[in-house]
Amino acid sequence: MSKVTFREDRCKGCQLCTTACPKKIIVMASSINEMGYHIASVTEQEKCTGCGLCVIMCPDMVIEVERGQAG
Repeated sequence: MSKVTFREDRCKGCQLCTTACPKKIIVMASSINEMGYHIASVTEQEKCTGCGLCVIMCPDMVIEVERGQAG
């Protein structure tokens, strides 16, 4: 299983990652960061394939994907 993490303090809520995710598991959370933006979060971590499209789309390098081992 792959794991997606966000540097929530840097997220500007642009939602580009939500549109890039082929599994549609990235959503905008109701919580707000210190800058006043709604942050992105993953709803179903176990469905992440580790494709990295969210990382490519993020203009602020907020997202990190740790790819899981195939099994």
